[in-house]
Amino acid sequence: MTKNSSYNNKGSKKTGMLFGTFDIVHPGHLHLFAQARKHSDYIIAVIARDKTVERVKGRQSKNNELSRLRKVKKYKIAELVVLGNLRDKYATIKKYRPDIIFLGYDQFVFVDDLITKLDELALKRTKIVRLKPHKPEIYKTSKMI
Repeated sequence: MTKNSSYNNKGSKKTGMLFGTFDIVHPGHLHLFAQARKHSDYIIAVIARDKTVERVKGRQSKNNELSRLRKVKKYKIAELVVLGNLRDKYATIKKYRPDIIFLGYDQFVFVDDLITKLDELALKRTKIVRLKPHKPEIYKTSKMI
């Protein structure tokens, strides 16, 4: 058992963490979660806060953060669905200490210093896995809205 998985008290099961806006849950998102499932037993989905979405994307999301959180929960594609932290973008990583952090194929915000931050948080064993797209010419939220 790694020390990272001890938070969930799940023995040797691997915990994965996936971040996103998830403005509308579409087949591309479902594919990301399916890929994550192949590498982890317990998935935590971190939903971007409305203010974060606006700051990063320069626009508001179509659906508010609570609506997006409920939608991801409804699909039952993660064992735990939480809102991100407005003050500390690494707070959920600190709290849950995942074994794996999954990044979407097009996710480049907040990732530049991620390896350094994991080292600072004593999470050197946490892996970062970049997930593959699923028909991004069709299933990309910005194209679908």
